[in-house]
Amino acid sequence: MLNLVLFGPPGAGKGTQAEFLIKSFGLIHLSTGDLLRSEIAEGTALGKEAKNFMDKGELVPDEVVIGMIKSKLEANKDAKGFIFDGFPRTVDQAKALDVLLNENGTPISGMLCLQVEKQELIDRLLSRGKVSGRSDDQNQSIIENRISVYTEKTLPLIEYYKPQGKHFDINGMGTIDEIAGRLKEVVEKL
Repeated sequence: MLNLVLFGPPGAGKGTQAEFLIKSFGLIHLSTGDLLRSEIAEGTALGKEAKNFMDKGELVPDEVVIGMIKSKLEANKDAKGFIFDGFPRTVDQAKALDVLLNENGTPISGMLCLQVEKQELIDRLLSRGKVSGRSDDQNQSIIENRISVYTEKTLPLIEYYKPQGKHFDINGMGTIDEIAGRLKEVVEKL
């Protein structure tokens, strides 16, 4: 089974490249944001628990999110693999995910980290903001802060996956097809 964690700063093209990986390798997209919304909409026990935290403006605890991921894995036992989007965000979450996946004998295959120059990220986001209307993509200082937060939060995860031989930097500069080609080259070797 192919289990990938896709990382990259805001504007790196994660959404676009995730779609490419899903189609190319027959993976199931596992977005924690989508999972939370789905579980809440379906009124599951985990969804109700998550909603209680969210209604108070609190973060949903890791064990609740892991429970949702476990449900998704169990519902897709015949999957070729998963692409994790938005999770893990911390080393503790990565460890909890490893425990869950190792119980099923399906560990993380690789952490793909899209590397894009800061000015390119800013330019992409400002351009996207003009089209999408997203306010957080229209203010350069907010964009720079988002990039800084990503860098601070991601570095520990890189240090977690690197000694396991599961961290792969991918050049995220160039055309969509060029970047997709680089990703495919790495994933085919996993």
